[in-house]
Amino acid sequence: MKVFLSWSGQRSKEVANLLSDWLCCVIQASRPWISTRDLDRGSLWFGEINDQLKDTTVGIICLTQENKTRPWILFEAGALAKGLSTSRVCTLLVDLEPKDIEDPLAQFNHTFPTRESVLGLVKTLNGTLVSNSLDNRILEQVFATYWPQFESSFAEIIATTEAQPPSKPRPKEDVLGEILENTRMLNSRIRRLENDVERSRLREMDMPMSMMHEEAITMAKAGMPFEMILDRFGNRLPKGLLKDIVSNIERGKSSE
Repeated sequence: MKVFLSWSGQRSKEVANLLSDWLCCVIQASRPWISTRDLDRGSLWFGEINDQLKDTTVGIICLTQENKTRPWILFEAGALAKGLSTSRVCTLLVDLEPKDIEDPLAQFNHTFPTRESVLGLVKTLNGTLVSNSLDNRILEQVFATYWPQFESSFAEIIATTEAQPPSKPRPKEDVLGEILENTRMLNSRIRRLENDVERSRLREMDMPMSMMHEEAITMAKAGMPFEMILDRFGNRLPKGLLKDIVSNIERGKSSE
């Protein structure tokens, strides 16, 4: 079970690191993934986020007063919501109350740094394991063993990290400008990929007939099915010729 941990800002990062290590003790089958750098340091890394989301089971967003309106925490929350059902995305309110949260983050299930609330989160994570999940009685015993560790470490983080004021919402013009820039960059990358594919297709079309014939024979000798050979050369070599190639190879093998 892969758990995607989202953070932004020093306090949020330390809580995410604590949660990552602690979850591995409570639910050993969990595989927490946490970014290694603050999300606000650059937009180019969102491709890595998308890659990590492919096999993510649950997303946990570590929210603080400092990061609750930061663009990249909102972006990552949106990416999680798009890739998972809303029941699989939750917020851990580090130094916040529900009244402090606005949409779209207000739509998610909130977890508080209390014993009862964190136990509920752990049970949700355990439930995603289905056949590999721990029995509730065992889970509660393990939780009781490790909860004091989480509670004391969390309190230390709150005491040793400075509470930052809420970040001011960026002007809509700035946000729209950044979205436009990222969209243009994505379009440019897509065009380059399309051009590379087209050049590759043209090179294959220029392949001499004799080379295509030899490659078809090689594929047939390797035991590839006729449908696969037809899919590769059907538009450039006669279907009857491809059938003859496969038939001749098969007859040669049977006579050996």
